[in-house]
Amino acid sequence: MAYVATRGGEKAIEQAERLFRQDLGPIDAARVDTIRKTMPYLVDRVMGEASLYDEELAALALAQTGGELSEAVLVLRAWRTTQPRLAIARPVQQDEVLTQRRISAAFKDIPGGQILGPTLDYSHRVLATDVLEGKPFTPPPVDSAEAPAPARQPSLTEWQRQQGLVAPATEPDTAPEDIPDLTREPLLFPASRAHRLQSLARAETGGVLALGYAAMRGYGNAHPTVNELRLGEANVVVRHPRGTEFSAGRVRVSQAEVTSKEKGGYLELGFAATFGWNEVKVIAAATLDLNSAEAPVGSAVHEEFYLYHTESVEASGFCIHFKLPHYVTFQSVLDAMRDARAKKNAADAAPAETRQMEPAE
Repeated sequence: MAYVATRGGEKAIEQAERLFRQDLGPIDAARVDTIRKTMPYLVDRVMGEASLYDEELAALALAQTGGELSEAVLVLRAWRTTQPRLAIARPVQQDEVLTQRRISAAFKDIPGGQILGPTLDYSHRVLATDVLEGKPFTPPPVDSAEAPAPARQPSLTEWQRQQGLVAPATEPDTAPEDIPDLTREPLLFPASRAHRLQSLARAETGGVLALGYAAMRGYGNAHPTVNELRLGEANVVVRHPRGTEFSAGRVRVSQAEVTSKEKGGYLELGFAATFGWNEVKVIAAATLDLNSAEAPVGSAVHEEFYLYHTESVEASGFCIHFKLPHYVTFQSVLDAMRDARAKKNAADAAPAETRQMEPAE
């Protein structure tokens, strides 16, 4: 791809950015805190796609970019690259997650029970226009249950293994400290499952939804059923240099397992997890993971297709680069058009007998 070097215009470029900042107005800590508190799911999405769990910085990125998601993710990823890596956390086990929502569409009764938790799934989608008329919307208080649900819930997959529905567990072929890091290493194909799940964890939500939806509508080789969807908080357990383990805090996490028809006598499973609470993303991503096996090359569910085309920073960067100068390449197109038009006009203007004497091409 050819680019043209440009000189000058520095002042115009500077003023264009100033105009953008002026439209947003002053940004202070109070504004950032308001975004963090009032838009937690949007903050979660930015943290997940940026591969950095920091609610305050994600809210700042949104404030700084006016809510333009691809720019916010880019800013947060860029800041992430400046930070040192201090430790590798211990793998999170499902039954250790402090669960606030856990449902299954595959089974009515599951070990631990269905926990609806916070959701709009069953609500009426009615816009609260009264708020614009000066009538604040105050949500009614939540009625306490007679007995609280257990904070930790067992793994549904383990229960299915005990029933002989899922293949026996195998030892992972890669130690946690040897798992490749997509933020430092390029994605190569065929991708290992560790690479695939990492890429899906920080993939662009809209892109994952579009391709996952395509698979659900029949453009994949497996139709999903939600085996388990879980929202919760996971302890980040790291090892101190002295050898002791401790929790460095908790992060909100989403995870989904989807299943399909049996293969080899067992249910097939697709899995996805990400930072923050983002149900649509993990269900769609798990659907893509489920469809990866035996996917035709070039299809929407082939790993090389969906992993490349859901990488938000690369995709948005490639798209917006078309706004940059392409005078040289476009001028070559115009030159070719003008040349072809001139030859056609010359041929049309030639006498009829001359055109008949010309050998056929």
